[in-house]
Amino acid sequence: MKYLVKTPGIVQRWIYPAYTWQLPAEGKKLYLTFDDGPHPSITPFVLDELKKYNAKATFFCIGKNVEKHPEIYKRMIMEGHTAGNHTYDHVNGWHTADRVYFNSIERAARFIDSRLFRPPYGRITRFQAAQLQKQLDYKVIMWTVLSGDFDPDITPEQCLKNVLKNSASGSIIVFHDSEKANEKLKFALPEVLKQLTNEGFVFEKLAADSC
Repeated sequence: MKYLVKTPGIVQRWIYPAYTWQLPAEGKKLYLTFDDGPHPSITPFVLDELKKYNAKATFFCIGKNVEKHPEIYKRMIMEGHTAGNHTYDHVNGWHTADRVYFNSIERAARFIDSRLFRPPYGRITRFQAAQLQKQLDYKVIMWTVLSGDFDPDITPEQCLKNVLKNSASGSIIVFHDSEKANEKLKFALPEVLKQLTNEGFVFEKLAADSC
């Protein structure tokens, strides 16, 4: 499985400058994000771990999962976290007709009140992104660091190392509150929170007006 753990600055600044890849490095702030939930047991685990460190995060939710588990979504919001739209059924923008893609986003928006959007797999066409930004006022949120928790070929220890080695002030970090990531997430997240908090970092949520 090929992917970049850390997104190169050339991609962020020049190739896709209209997307948010990281935030300004003002103070020791990090931005944890979680994709694909809510999940009935994994998302509560994440929320419990975040609470231990008074950490805030952003959850890019799949609409059908919010529809199935509205109580977990409600808890997420009540505990001060932010939600983002991740389409209704996790569609790949590169391989989906524009009309179908936009319909999936709009369907998810019935359950997710947010102007933050992350494309599943990070795959979105320039036209799709432009329409979302100009017509629907969405902010397209990408990432600085991929934990790799979705990768069956790495160990939980490597997942942890990916985050600790590559995170810096302003980084947007991706984990997944999903079945495929469960083992690595449950190993890495507590250590990420513990070690980076001990280094003086704070974890904040994303907001549409600051991205």
